[in-house]
Amino acid sequence: MIDLTIPGAGTAQISHLVLDVNGTIAIDGTLLEGMPRAIASLQNRLDVHLITADTHDRQDQIDHILGMKAVRLQPGDEAVQKAAFIRQLGGSSCAAIGQGANDALMLAEAWLGIAVLSPEGLCADALASARIIMPDIFSAFSLLENPQRIVSTLRK
Repeated sequence: MIDLTIPGAGTAQISHLVLDVNGTIAIDGTLLEGMPRAIASLQNRLDVHLITADTHDRQDQIDHILGMKAVRLQPGDEAVQKAAFIRQLGGSSCAAIGQGANDALMLAEAWLGIAVLSPEGLCADALASARIIMPDIFSAFSLLENPQRIVSTLRK
């Protein structure tokens, strides 16, 4: 869990991290190098969830490598499904990371929505919905590993 007290913005207890897969932790259906280790280090503090439309039909391989089982979305209304997943977990206890158009509602629903720039790009809707923008996924993970950076960024 990550406990945050942010001057001028209140407090939060983040216990869940929801990660979009394609475009965020994987490119063209292949995990980014170093991703298994990076996710494993976050699992000491957070319940990590993967959510995907499985664009490249490689999620079974990703699940096997990470030792996790992703939530697979039904075709159509993926953005709504992602937001509903955050609500089901309890949005006030969630951080979410994504970069695509179908991540925008999820980022807005989570207490801490983080948009990342990836080789696939960063959708303007995701950018506008996030509380924090990071240059890449590993920088976003570093932010979660060093919560005072979140405080510094969000304090008013």
